[in-house]
Amino acid sequence: MENKLKKYLNYLIKHNGSDLHLKAGSSVHMRRNGELFALKGERLSNEDMTAIAKEMLTTPQYNQLVDSKELDCSYALDETKRFRVNFFYQVGGLSAVLRAIPENILSIDELNLPEVVKDLADLQSGLVLVTGVTGSGKSTTLAAMLDRINQRKRKHIISIEDPVEYMHKEQKSLVTQRAIGTNTHSFANALRSALREDIDIIFIGELRDLETMEIALHAANTGHLVFSTLHTLDAKESISRIIGMFPNEEQERVRMTLSFVLEGVISQRLVKDKEGGRVPAVEVMKGTARISELIAEKRDSEILEAIEKGKEIYGTQSFDQSLLDFYNSGRITQEEALRNATSPSDMNLMMQGIRQASGHENAKTVRSKNARKNFFDLKKPQA
Repeated sequence: MENKLKKYLNYLIKHNGSDLHLKAGSSVHMRRNGELFALKGERLSNEDMTAIAKEMLTTPQYNQLVDSKELDCSYALDETKRFRVNFFYQVGGLSAVLRAIPENILSIDELNLPEVVKDLADLQSGLVLVTGVTGSGKSTTLAAMLDRINQRKRKHIISIEDPVEYMHKEQKSLVTQRAIGTNTHSFANALRSALREDIDIIFIGELRDLETMEIALHAANTGHLVFSTLHTLDAKESISRIIGMFPNEEQERVRMTLSFVLEGVISQRLVKDKEGGRVPAVEVMKGTARISELIAEKRDSEILEAIEKGKEIYGTQSFDQSLLDFYNSGRITQEEALRNATSPSDMNLMMQGIRQASGHENAKTVRSKNARKNFFDLKKPQA
């Protein structure tokens, strides 16, 4: 099965796919630009999948898969082609999903992320979260932020991941990368150890449990810069998730700690652009004095309004403001903006406001220049 596996993976990369789905009893599927396609060819048997697993995994990893019925790991086709892998058993047998990890780390600008993300990468201490559903680009955004630090600062960066995704070559910083299961037994163990390893910056692949969260908050509160991810939709939900992980008697303490150490939440959704690709709609919250006050006083319902009002001063933005910017610049269609909006009705009103303001400005230009041709050029509806 080695040659078949290489063929599938090379096909995925050649066609700019993001994920390869291998399932016993089914044909091979590929995800490209958010959509899933079946590849022509034979259906994979359970024996085929077992052979693929044994080809990709070490003997201890394969035994762990059989025992636990699922396994996270990474796989390298060669020095430049790496994949994040999840094996799992389903009704028809063994399955696997392999996500391609880009060879090159793109910059914050290349990812079309807002400028405020650079400010969060340049912090000296505190907690910064990148959130979103699976496949929304969280790892890619964090890789760009860590790479910015690596290029500019002389720091010791430790990443704790399950598994390690992007490989960071040392530039100005010293970068230590640890994989759960291979280099350490758990996030909590690795975090406790990291605090004794003269670190400046910690990247935790995911805040999965209470113990890891507690240590991460402690690290941020003692002068370290901590980056991590959560599977939450926005800043408000992220705050609720963190506080809700703790027992009731601890939640007031955690809320106060969070109001001090939470420096930013970047929440992402990938939306289709007009060219068939995808761009990240991003909500960004910064830990301003106002946000800190709202968290401490349990006024989480006011956080979204504070984010929107901070756009001009702090560069923060809501999802709908992000979508509106993409729509106004011609990157996405009106239908795509409305489909992904938090409040489609409010988004529709804002779009109408933009069109009216734009029409008024164009009419003034026409009158001042008295140019009929310019009038029709300017008034053409956007595609």
